[in-house]
Amino acid sequence: MTVPTTAPFAITLEVGTSLENQTGSWRTERPVYLDRLPPCNDACPAGENIQAWLAHAEEGDYHAAWQEIMRNNPLPGIMGRACYHPCEGACNRKDIDTAVNIHAVERFLDDEAIKKGWKPEVIGEPSGKKILIVGAGPSGLSAAYHLRRLGHDVTIYEAGPIAGGMMRFGIPAYRLPRDIVEANIQRIADMGVEFVLNRKVEDIEKEKADGGFDAVFLAIGAHLANRVNIPAADAGRILDAVNVLREMETGEEAPMLGRRVVVYGGGNTAVDVARTAKRLGAEEAVIVYRRTREQMPAHDFEMDEAMEEGIVVNWLTTIKEMGEDKIMVERMRLNEDGRPVPTGEYDEIEADTVVMALGQNVDTSFVEKLEGVQIADKTIQVNSQMMTGHKGVFAGGDMVPSERTVTVAVGHGKHAARCIHAWLQGGFYQAESRHEIATFDKLNTWYYANAPETVQKTLDIARRQTTFGEVLGGLDETNALYEARRCLSCGNCFECDNCYGVCPDNAVIKLGPGKRFAFNYDFCKGCGICVTECPCGAIKMVPEEL
Repeated sequence: MTVPTTAPFAITLEVGTSLENQTGSWRTERPVYLDRLPPCNDACPAGENIQAWLAHAEEGDYHAAWQEIMRNNPLPGIMGRACYHPCEGACNRKDIDTAVNIHAVERFLDDEAIKKGWKPEVIGEPSGKKILIVGAGPSGLSAAYHLRRLGHDVTIYEAGPIAGGMMRFGIPAYRLPRDIVEANIQRIADMGVEFVLNRKVEDIEKEKADGGFDAVFLAIGAHLANRVNIPAADAGRILDAVNVLREMETGEEAPMLGRRVVVYGGGNTAVDVARTAKRLGAEEAVIVYRRTREQMPAHDFEMDEAMEEGIVVNWLTTIKEMGEDKIMVERMRLNEDGRPVPTGEYDEIEADTVVMALGQNVDTSFVEKLEGVQIADKTIQVNSQMMTGHKGVFAGGDMVPSERTVTVAVGHGKHAARCIHAWLQGGFYQAESRHEIATFDKLNTWYYANAPETVQKTLDIARRQTTFGEVLGGLDETNALYEARRCLSCGNCFECDNCYGVCPDNAVIKLGPGKRFAFNYDFCKGCGICVTECPCGAIKMVPEEL
């Protein structure tokens, strides 16, 4: 994952000079141009070349920017809304004012693509190979897309009635509108990927043989809810979060939760269910969580939005039992190790329904039949090529040990596609070596004016509490252009001419628009001013060649 360059660096130009103009033997270091890896690129689980597509967007070439995203990520409209944007947490701009609003620009670009009917490029010649993908969630969709781009025929078997996986069944519509999900999936179908819905796979080897598939990629999401035993007078009033959110998609009627809903858990799913309960008419939606907010796995911005909508959180509490219309909770305290321990003090909370949101697991029962497959901690073990212990069967997403997010799953799908492609050709996929990271200390930030990010508009509270309209608004073209131009181009020359202007020895040579610069080492004295003055850290000093 590197930013493409148009000119080689560390070029020594053969320039005729007299002896008195040449550098003496006292120079110990010389400057060289280089490309460093932007921290946003490094942090992206989907492996996007963020800096490259921001550069296109900065020039107003939105189509080229979108095509650059689609080289690595087939779901930008979804990612611009559902990703927790680790790229922005790594962005060097945050140490000047605020991080570039990368996800909002990505969302804008895909919204433009949908409006204008842009299509991704299919670059591979037909290979004659067939691949079966089990599961139409983000990992399966990503793998299908990249395999199709590589020229393979791809079929997806999906057990459910609609494609999308946890993007449909785990993320509410107020965060991820369904028309966006459908548009992103339809693009993949339009490339020639075949979708077979309501097709549950029980025997992988049989499906592989019957369909004449050359390889299989398993991408089943984590749909099995974790449960705990809570003494209850009416067990029917205890629901699980996954089923509640699923019924919102597949049921003819919304689930009946009652006026007072308690959600047990502290992750993003717990927050989503509590916010959904409010929108379904619950007067009270209370989250019970056994730890503190600082220890809560749910993301801060989601928790902030939930509390704005009237969601109440009982920190340091755990459910002990459930009566006919109340639940008993025990207060907890943190011990010296920061772990919650019981206090023996109890409270009662009125509740019509308790929704369990204690995490999910993957159903691996159908995989256990395969010879050689290893399962540990309810996940499938894979090697560096994402292949299981059974030849020709690969796995990714929630099925393998990893962080369970949409972005990670998309990255797995891309990596698996490349590994499958290499395996079909009798080889192994080897990723390109990565450049050193352009950390903040490598930059010279005087060049950049203070320009805080654009704040996305939000739906008003009243409508957020009563409808499933999208909470977070998008950017218009003006704001998107502004955000793209806030990028610092960390680690990669953007031809600002600083090195050319500050060199006291006229040793910097312009190579022409888009070709960057080179050094004439016959003139260079090795003072390092160019390194100090380079805004983006695209020059460094190296030991002098002997």
